[in-house]
Amino acid sequence: MKTFHELREAFPSLLDENGVRKTFERFLNDVRKVDETYNSHYLRAEYNFVHASASMAGKWEQFMEDGDRYNLQYRTVGDGKVRPTHAALHNVTLPPSDPFWDEYYPPNGWNCRCTVVQVMKGKYPETPHDEAMKLGELALQDDRKGMFRFNPGKQGKSVPDYNPYTIRRCRDCDIAKGNLKLAKTFIPDNELCEACKVIREMKTKLKQRIEQNGKIYNQLINDPNYTDVHFNKNNGGLKATHIKHNLDRQKGWYEKAVQDVGYKSGHSVILEEEIQNVYRQKSCEGLFDGKPFEIAGAETGTSNNIRNALKHCASKKETKIAVIFFPNGTFSTNAFNDAIAKFNGLKGTTQYLKFDLIYCIQDGKIVQIKKPD
Repeated sequence: MKTFHELREAFPSLLDENGVRKTFERFLNDVRKVDETYNSHYLRAEYNFVHASASMAGKWEQFMEDGDRYNLQYRTVGDGKVRPTHAALHNVTLPPSDPFWDEYYPPNGWNCRCTVVQVMKGKYPETPHDEAMKLGELALQDDRKGMFRFNPGKQGKSVPDYNPYTIRRCRDCDIAKGNLKLAKTFIPDNELCEACKVIREMKTKLKQRIEQNGKIYNQLINDPNYTDVHFNKNNGGLKATHIKHNLDRQKGWYEKAVQDVGYKSGHSVILEEEIQNVYRQKSCEGLFDGKPFEIAGAETGTSNNIRNALKHCASKKETKIAVIFFPNGTFSTNAFNDAIAKFNGLKGTTQYLKFDLIYCIQDGKIVQIKKPD
């Protein structure tokens, strides 16, 4: 049985250390550390709800740009999995200003796949307001505490003020209302919920990262030995390439792809000079957040392929961060975990190296971050 304390600790895990929404696989992996017996079915429903709320909030913002020029129409997926009470809402048509959308704008429950679309006025008859409200009430008749009766677009949040994840104080918290510039700079720990603590810590780390990488950028931009120097002042992302860095003709794009993903995610990725033709000396790619890193491709994505990629990174003994790049989009959590187990089996041999972090990258994003066991 899930407990309040488990959820309060797990809730901040929806975002990674850069404030970016995690993949479900990484989210599940992180929360399992909170409680290994946590039910993944409940967890996926919660993940899907927050993701659907965020998506529908984005659609609402687009609808508001047109005001009441168009009507909004409730739509279901239309398959056999649609709940009968949700199916009854299909084709409910009302202007955006109708109060119906304040309470019954999707998602209307766990794993709700309903959506809303714009339709030309006059193309569909408007549903009488009272009739629409009755249908909405039937759809949420089991929602006695009103968790699903909100509009994520209007309220600007993916979960309502009432939810199982936050404490009562969160209902009037400045952070919950989207105001990070709090009136009080110091709040006792016993008055802070877990989300507040995480958000404050993330904001502090972001400020420090921007300041630190900004200083490095000012040095590199004036150094003729570096090219393609860029800095993102919003997330602290930094990238640069030494003119004597060796880019392989066939797989050099792996390095540039990894560099771009790291940069966009707020990391510092500097491809440094690689010393050539020195006996038994192997250089790393450069520095990832100030630590020596090495990149290895995992073209097939099998556990053996990933293990071999880790062995390649371990062959350069100064490596602190291993980056596994999946050029063909073949990453899977199961294969990765199997590969880690196989790689750990090499402990005590020269083929093993304990990394500070392992990043897995594919399709333009970081899909897995592994810390040492």
